[in-house]
Amino acid sequence: MNNRLRRSWGARRFCGSRRASGFTLIEIMIVVVILGILAAVVVPRVLDRPDQAKTTAARADIAVIMQALKLYRLDNGFYPSTDQGLQALVQKPTTNPAPQNWKAGGYLERLPTDPWKTPYQYLNPGVRGEIDVFSFGADQQAGGEGSGADIGSWNL
Repeated sequence: MNNRLRRSWGARRFCGSRRASGFTLIEIMIVVVILGILAAVVVPRVLDRPDQAKTTAARADIAVIMQALKLYRLDNGFYPSTDQGLQALVQKPTTNPAPQNWKAGGYLERLPTDPWKTPYQYLNPGVRGEIDVFSFGADQQAGGEGSGADIGSWNL
């Protein structure tokens, strides 16, 4: 009798542990649905980060260029013309209005390009301010929305 009890207890224990070791179809479906919901929430945020980083980098570049332009104006009494462009911050302009007190070595070591590998734009007089320094953004066209929006000195 004692032997039978052990066999039946062992069989029950084996069956019980075998059942507990697997997952039901419903449990697996619930986990898949939860993972799908998490992916739907997290993935767009992660994919948007590179665009945000490029926009932040463009703003930082524009802020540096604006500071260099202010120093240029402080030394010379005026901003470079649109024709002279931002190159006037790196190399002394030879066209009028020629700066009389241009700083030796320039105001920038080199001109940065925007995160989309195109030159920054410069207008004097500006459309949105006394001068405008801007990038056309990811779409490389005036205007736009989202990552394609223009990023300029008026956004700082």
